[in-house]
Order: sequence, then structure tokens, then C-alpha cells
Amino acid sequence: MARRHDQNDSNRLDVFPTFHKVAGRRVVVVGAGEEAAAKVRLLGETNALIEILTPEMEPALARATERAGARHVAQAFSSDLIEGAALVFSAREDEALDRTVVEAARALGIPVNAVDRPEMCDFYTGALVNRAPVAVAITSTGVGPVLARHIRARIEALLPRETGMLARLAESFRETVARLVPTGEARRRLWATFFSGPVAHETYAGRIDAARAAANRLVNGASDEAGFVWLIGAGPGAEDLLTLRAQRLLQEADVIVHDRLVPEAVVAMGRRDARRISVGKAKGAHSVSQDRINEILVEQAAKGQRVVRLKSGDPMIFGRAGEEIAALREADVAYEIVPGVTAAFAAAASAEIPLTLRDVASSLVFATGHDKHGETLPDWAGLALTGSTVAVYMGRTVAGRVADRLIEAGLAAATPVMAIENAARREERSFAGKIDELSAFADREDVNGPVLIVIGEVVAHAAIERAEPLKPLSISQVQAA
Repeated sequence: MARRHDQNDSNRLDVFPTFHKVAGRRVVVVGAGEEAAAKVRLLGETNALIEILTPEMEPALARATERAGARHVAQAFSSDLIEGAALVFSAREDEALDRTVVEAARALGIPVNAVDRPEMCDFYTGALVNRAPVAVAITSTGVGPVLARHIRARIEALLPRETGMLARLAESFRETVARLVPTGEARRRLWATFFSGPVAHETYAGRIDAARAAANRLVNGASDEAGFVWLIGAGPGAEDLLTLRAQRLLQEADVIVHDRLVPEAVVAMGRRDARRISVGKAKGAHSVSQDRINEILVEQAAKGQRVVRLKSGDPMIFGRAGEEIAALREADVAYEIVPGVTAAFAAAASAEIPLTLRDVASSLVFATGHDKHGETLPDWAGLALTGSTVAVYMGRTVAGRVADRLIEAGLAAATPVMAIENAARREERSFAGKIDELSAFADREDVNGPVLIVIGEVVAHAAIERAEPLKPLSISQVQAA
């Protein structure tokens, strides 16, 4: 009985994705120009025996042919020259000439692709991500090749170069695993750990000997696998500003220990079955002490867990990573630091503030609004006086005192200032004005998100026209506007 066609058919593919075996087999490209060169470059990533069939070649094709180690058959096309080929590509850049090749290939039972003529093709060539022996091919079935290339670029960035190395390492253990781990479920769990645990981590870090040792321990049933802690910067909050390494490690973690300022959307990028532990500190009320956070990291690692300590921004800038590192060292727990985009850089990018600028500011200071005793820091006032750009973290509530300190030290009251709330997030707002207006900004009740304040002459070169005033407008000013 024939399948009934309905509106859901638009969600079905017109192609069935497969991969052709071409190692040691002839693949013929018919054509002389850039389109033929593109196919030769793509085929050059395989072990096919590539032949280019054309009397003469343009320079681009000649270079591609040489790099791919392909063979040039300097003859005009005839069907006998493609007999026995595994695949044929026609890139003659003329519809009638391409049709001649397509008809000849089909008569010989050879799958054929006519470049940029999807209606003539027996198969499509996808945008290829090569991590041999692993391959990912993306196709839009001929309707959106540029989109396919964009998707490929994203996968290229997400898939480490060492993925192929990990696949080859797994292959070398396949027979051993089949012999030692006979049951299907146990074998599935082992391979899941192989591809997401210490073996994968060591491979992606380029430590293949350590990866092989970890694989031996795993396959031989070692139950005392050491835990590991990653101190990861989650960036300012936008999911697409998380580093690729951070994204990968979130998928490997058994436990995710995260701060309050890390958005749920970022925490959710971890494995679904990973345990989440919130240790968020709210202003003026520490829900979990730093000592307890240190204990949690050590305790979880001691259980053999892979732990991600997820911090807002960069872990090494006002993230108290130093205290956690000291605790991990003392407990002899292995760890790694993964940097993130700190709030100052995110804020500067959004507000177009050149943090350093020739003849204006040649140094940059990261400062916090107060010290561990809650006092406004006096130490860096002199740096602002010498022309340094100062980025103040945790700044709104102490903005007035910061301004007073700097003005007392001699900084001009008219020094430009910008404050950025929720940098790089959808709800971001920016405020611009002079340093003597920071006291009024500190009293604003409509600013509730994390704020970074940038002080210095470079602010005059920012996108001030998009910013709100630091000092709230009066009712009369709003009416006049």
C-alpha cells in the first residue's frame, strides 16, 4: 500500500545520507576551472585516486591537482575514460556539457554529481568536517549551500581536532573491551565514559600516552579513578561568549558547582544527569562560604567525580580562584583553569570603549569597589590620575565613594565615566556621564543587575550617544524631552 502524502512530508528528507567508500578507487573530475578545483580540494581529504579529465587546466585547478596528488588526464571527455570510476563529478560550467557527462555516467551505472546543478545530481557533496576517521557532512540538498557552510563552520569550532585521535584510540581497545566486558549495558557505559571522561580529556589535551594509560585503567576495571576539577570562566552571561573548551567540559562534568551570576542557560549546557550545586553569593549575604566551596570541590574530586567550578567572567579576575587553587593543591587534587571573557572586556565591546588608546591611555587597571573588609579601596586612585583606564567591578553601590576618593586625590570632576549593567546580555544598559555624577548613579533604584564602571578619558571615544545619563532625569527634563 502506498504511503499517504500529507503536509508532514515537508519534514522528510529527499535524500538518504550515506558515505561512499573511495579509498584506492578512481574518482573522476571533469572540468578545467575553479569549480573543478573546489571538488579536487574536497576529494584531497580522502584516500581516493583522483583523476582530472580535461585537455587543459586553469591555474587554480593545477595547484589543487598538485596538492592533492591527483592525476591529470589531458584528453577531451569521452565515456570510455570514466569506465570503472567509483564516482564522477562534472564541473564543466556549461549545462549542455555537464549533461553529456551525467548521461554517460548513468549509462555506465556510476553515481554522478553536476556541480551547481542539483536537478542533475545523483548525490550531493556535503560541507565536510574532517576528523579522520570521523567525518561530519552537512547538506542542504542543493537549496542552501552557503547555509551548509555556515553550519559546518560551527561544527568545526565545536569538534576538537583530536577527535580522530580519540576514535583511533577507541578502535585499538575494541577487541579488548569485547573480550573483557561481555554484556551490552556494561559495554555501553564503558564507552560512554571512554568518550567523555579522563581518556577523552587527556586526548584533547594532546597527552596521548596519558590517554592510553587512562584507557587501560578504565578497560581493566580500575575503580579508583582520580577526580578532577576545572575552574571555568563562564563569561559575562551570554551563552555564545562561553569558550568552546568550556562548552565541551560542561558536557563531561559529573558535578557543576556554579555561582549566582552564572545564568541558568549556561548551567543548562552541562550534561543532563550532572549534579548541580549552587554556591551563589548574593550581595551582603553569602549563601555558601568560600571555605565550604573549597571543601565541596575537594570532597567531590575525592569521590572520583569530574567537577566543573563555573564562575562568572574569568576565574582569575576577582573570582577567588586563588583560594580554591590553594585548597586543591593542599588536597593533591588535579585541576585546570579555563579562562573566560571578563566583564570589563564584554562591557567595553558593547559600549565601544577602547580600553587603551594611543596618546590617551596606555594602561588598564582592574579594580574592585571595596576590599575584604567592605572599605572603598584607596590604593588605585593614583593610577587613574596618571591616565590609566580603570574598570571597577561590583561598582554601583560604592560608586559615590569611589568618585569621592578619586576627586579627593585630584582627578578632574569632569572625567568621563560609563557604567554598564548586565554587560553582553539582552537586558544590558549603559549609562554615561562625569565622575562627579557617580553619587547620583549609586542611588538609582532602577539598576539592579551587576554593574561595571569604566573611568578614564577613553570613555569620551565610546558610543556615548546610545547611553542613558548616569544621573536620572528630573520630571521636568523628561517632559521637555
